[in-house]
Amino acid sequence: ERLERLERLERLEILGIAVTMKYLLLAAVVVLSVVNATVYFEERFDDDWESRWITSKKKSDYGVFKLTAGKFYADPEKDKGIQTSQDAKFYAVSSQFKEPFNNEGKTLVVQFTVKHEQGIDCGGGYLKVFPSGTSPKDLDGDSQYNIMFGPDICGPATKKVHVILNYNGENHLIKREIRCKDDEFTHMYTLILRSDNTYEVLIDGESSQTGNLEEDWNLLPAKEINDPEAKKPEDWDERPKIDDPEDVRPEDWDQPEYIADSDAEKPEDWDDDTDGDWEPPMIPNPDFKGEWKPKQIDNPDYKGTWVHPQIPNPDYKPDEFLYRFTEMEYVGFDLWQVKSGSIFDNVLVTDDEDYAHQMGEECFEERRDGERNMKDKLDEEERKAKEAEGGSEEDEDEEEFEEEEYEEEEEEEEEEDGGTDEPVKDEL
Repeated sequence: ERLERLERLERLEILGIAVTMKYLLLAAVVVLSVVNATVYFEERFDDDWESRWITSKKKSDYGVFKLTAGKFYADPEKDKGIQTSQDAKFYAVSSQFKEPFNNEGKTLVVQFTVKHEQGIDCGGGYLKVFPSGTSPKDLDGDSQYNIMFGPDICGPATKKVHVILNYNGENHLIKREIRCKDDEFTHMYTLILRSDNTYEVLIDGESSQTGNLEEDWNLLPAKEINDPEAKKPEDWDERPKIDDPEDVRPEDWDQPEYIADSDAEKPEDWDDDTDGDWEPPMIPNPDFKGEWKPKQIDNPDYKGTWVHPQIPNPDYKPDEFLYRFTEMEYVGFDLWQVKSGSIFDNVLVTDDEDYAHQMGEECFEERRDGERNMKDKLDEEERKAKEAEGGSEEDEDEEEFEEEEYEEEEEEEEEEDGGTDEPVKDEL
């Protein structure tokens, strides 16, 4: 029995060591993946941000970005970002990567946060990734870009996430409708392009859209086209219903839409010489039936809608590198806002989804609750201030009303006194 217990303890000890080694190995893999992550660009705006970002000189009246955490935040320093500060302005600012790169054979992650604390009514909240050769000082809306990604809001009709990819020199919009957030709080937008030509868009760390680049963008010509040799047969009948040839219009069908009112009488003061010939007014004809149309019956020759035969498109060629951008060197904000106040922060370009998730937890998850709590507190203080202001106004109104009543009473007393004096004066 003692020997069996010793053997059992040895087995448990071996099992415990194996389990421990397994978890240590998994932890090492996670750490190794983060260590091996390539971060092409990362910006968590601080007081020195202007040394790394260049404002375009293409126009003389570009809007100015200012560093601020905004009106409500979780941490007054960590939550600082660059905020649009002037209404009805274009903004154009960019920053350079450590070195140009291409994402062939790799995942590409573009991520940032934006807070529309002004309650944006119309304006962009997206960023752009630019290729090598871009001139930051000449940046404007016509500058070529690789990727344009982020929210765009204009009125109640436009509240979407743009995902525009440049392929062979042309910009292509995603065919999917991805709705963006439109409140006053910080939200995180993440775009993932994978080397298998798939993609994913996340909002606040949660997947909002996934799919295939070839299917969800018109990057390539159609796989099939209409056969130019095929033509619809002349006797092809696409009418599901036809007129009943045996249906005949009734003889009494045609009746005028309006008839003279038989009950109307010529007014007694009507003068034919001055008023002209009197005619009774017209009224709707109760026997009017409108335009006659024959009954509809099923068409015995109906063949359905003719479908044009398809053939392989000779111009179509699959491309396994739809996801690839060979030269990327800048990231920037090139946008227009009617009402300023948007705060951009936590810009990241990397090849590692896990690192992007980790940064999201640090920069977004930690601020979300604190930001909302401060906003609720400010709203409550504002509500109480308005109530107090409203109460003081009511007190002032009440005092004015009492003064008016007192003045009216004095006037009435004076009138009464004046009324009693008059007879006395008369008697004297």
